[in-house]
Amino acid sequence: MQNPLLSQFDLAPFSKIKSEHFEPAFREALRQAKEEINKITENTATPSFENTIEALEASGEQLNRVASILFNLNSAETSTEIQQIAQQVSPWLSEFSNDLILNETLFARVKSVYETKDSLALSTEQAKLLEESYANFSRNGANLPKDKQEQLRAIDQELAKLSLQFGEHVLAETNNFQLTVLEESKLEGLPDDAKETAAQLAKEKGLEGFLFTLHYPSYLPFMKYVKDRDLRKEMALAFGRKGFQDNANNNEAIVLEVANLRFKRAQLLGYETHAHFVLEQRMAKTPTQVNNFLEDLLNKAKPAATKEFEELSNFAKEQDQIDQLQKWDAAYYAEKLKQKKFDLNEEELKPYFELSNVIKGMFTIAGKLFDLKFEEVDDIDVYHEEVKTYRVTNTEGNFIAVFYADFHPRPGKRDGAWMTVYKNQQITAGENSRPHISIVCNFTRPTATKPSLLTFNEVTTLFHEFGHALHGMLANTTYASLSGTSVYWDFVELPSQLLENWCYEEEALALFAKHYQTGEVIPMHLVEKIKASSNFQEGMQTLRQLSFGRLDMTWHGIDPTSITDVKSHEINAFKGTKFYPDVSENCMSTAFSHIFQGGYSSGYYSYKWAEVLDADAFAYFKEKGIFNKEVAASFKATVLSQGGTIAPMELYKKFRGQEPKPEALLKRAGLLLVEE
Repeated sequence: MQNPLLSQFDLAPFSKIKSEHFEPAFREALRQAKEEINKITENTATPSFENTIEALEASGEQLNRVASILFNLNSAETSTEIQQIAQQVSPWLSEFSNDLILNETLFARVKSVYETKDSLALSTEQAKLLEESYANFSRNGANLPKDKQEQLRAIDQELAKLSLQFGEHVLAETNNFQLTVLEESKLEGLPDDAKETAAQLAKEKGLEGFLFTLHYPSYLPFMKYVKDRDLRKEMALAFGRKGFQDNANNNEAIVLEVANLRFKRAQLLGYETHAHFVLEQRMAKTPTQVNNFLEDLLNKAKPAATKEFEELSNFAKEQDQIDQLQKWDAAYYAEKLKQKKFDLNEEELKPYFELSNVIKGMFTIAGKLFDLKFEEVDDIDVYHEEVKTYRVTNTEGNFIAVFYADFHPRPGKRDGAWMTVYKNQQITAGENSRPHISIVCNFTRPTATKPSLLTFNEVTTLFHEFGHALHGMLANTTYASLSGTSVYWDFVELPSQLLENWCYEEEALALFAKHYQTGEVIPMHLVEKIKASSNFQEGMQTLRQLSFGRLDMTWHGIDPTSITDVKSHEINAFKGTKFYPDVSENCMSTAFSHIFQGGYSSGYYSYKWAEVLDADAFAYFKEKGIFNKEVAASFKATVLSQGGTIAPMELYKKFRGQEPKPEALLKRAGLLLVEE
């Protein structure tokens, strides 16, 4: 049987891949990778940067390509077979990683080169690769005695398995719930678009009436617009109990086990907690600095948040005699209040944000800023017919990247939005091998009568993920492991959050905010309303993000061995940041995929951390002009192209000429005014 995963491919051969190809592909790719490592360790020549560090960097490329395809499919287009394969190969990959890190001969060679680094006349990027290579060994057990190394192996294999199980459970819980409403009268307040989508979904499932799910394009409009409070409660409870029900998908034991295993692992390696281990390679450096950052923002945002909640509570009381706001009231009354204060209805905006128009405008903005051109093509293989593909070039016609975009929810796709990589940029044998980048989203689907019309939140999400994609596409480094988004985790959100700012600017909106029927550019009065409402409930939104960051740190910045109840721990972590009464049937940790499945453990604070950077950076754009070529070229040459080759703060200062000022964020968020 010819295995497409073992052929020499540039573009991922999705249409040729069958589930049964993965196991033999992993076995062979692992064999090749081990052989490449053996060549390094068996080399009798004196260890050098070239024969050890560069050789190590170049090893395992086939394995990395195969793994990227499997695990990206497991997120974007999974199946029972794919999930089983992921469970099967994860321990293999964990074992290989441990074998590599704990290979004494290999570490001895790396250490030998590292100890002579001052005499090697390395370039900045070479020096960084050497530093990262050595740290990868020393931070992950290479200096441990044999018995502790074996404990580390067991922990890493178990963590890999638990992470996959956690994600499978959340996806199953998301897919398992559906709410059928037979009478249209019960959906008072829900826009016609959302009703049409729900009716279409019910029809596809062979059901009468209207069908709603926990996927965001279905769930969010329901919670924002449906007047029936009991129905909103039913949906909210279902959403909040993912992984927290008495069934096979319960994640409570997994959460406790992951937290304890991460702590045990950190202790083995000589760190106080998992957060101490993680943050050593972050801009924030220590849990103390993270906690101080979160508390400082909390103190600045809480007065505004308290006023906002009082205002919302009073409004709900006036409107519907609601004595106590509950979580299922939040989006509904916030939307009503927003309409009243700013005369702005989200539904009024949607006709101006037709998905294909927004994409074209986004590409135009990237062209104006970074001299890029995006050509949609149909000769690139995809894993699902809905995936769009683009060939990206610069204005001189040079090939820059392949870009995949997958926009709508499906049962095999996890919720949320993310950017991912199928092939990293790197320079090998003098050739600049360009990257293959993908974004995956869950946006409102087209209906029988209308194209995909985005909410404004979906527009900013698209720009956010595209910012990550640009970081990957414009990478220009020698080594793959330092390329693109391979930067400190609390720096990686800067390009994504920065790009969101263009969604609020009249000059940018004129490029893509056009009525899908008439072609009319969004009227100025609506632009002004978008701007005026941009800080609506910013205090409460800030507290929400800070609460998630604190929850993350309470799982990973302390000794978790005494925690026996996930829910009780969570209630304690949220103290001082929550306004709504607790819901006993709900728990966030059991579906907190960012930290228990994704890479954000001890790093959720980075969203707010990067907001400080992005607010300061965009203030520079605003000062010089949002399409200023010099500022954009500087951002491209520093932040977007340099990857992890230079320390993040050095890169930022090269771009900005100074360290970021937190005042920029507070001013943009309207929180400085509250202070005064």
